[in-house]
Parts: sequence; C-alpha cells; structure tokens
Amino acid sequence: MIPRRFHLFRLEDETGVSGTGVIVEGVEFSDGSVALRWLSERTSTAIYGSIGDVEAIHGHGGKTRVQWIDPAEEGA
Repeated sequence: MIPRRFHLFRLEDETGVSGTGVIVEGVEFSDGSVALRWLSERTSTAIYGSIGDVEAIHGHGGKTRVQWIDPAEEGA
C-alpha cells in the first residue's frame, strides 16, 4: 500500500477555532498511521494511530468528514 492523501472537511465549527471547509491536509501511511497538518491560523502537525482515531477525535458527530483525494488500492 502506498500513502493515501485526504482532507478533513468541516461542515460546522463548534469551537470557532478551525473554521469550516477544508481544515486539514492528511496522509494515511501503509501501516495505517495518519499524519494531519492543520490549515488554521496557528498551524500544527499531529500523528494518530489510524483514520478511525482521527474520526473519533475530530469528527464532531459527523460535522467533520474525511474526503479522500487518492482512491483506495484494489484488494487493500
């Protein structure tokens, strides 16, 4: 598996910190770990164990969604 790119797209910003629309550039690596680069005024980079962890922490009950840029590999 090669790394796979995605964005986090926020529909509603509950805290007023990160805004709406595309708020993160992300990469899922071959071992399932994930790197996020926040696009807010105060940028940061964070590493997570899986895309599921990212969704659980930053999904805000469906108000933020993963938008894959790269398609999933067949058979993966």
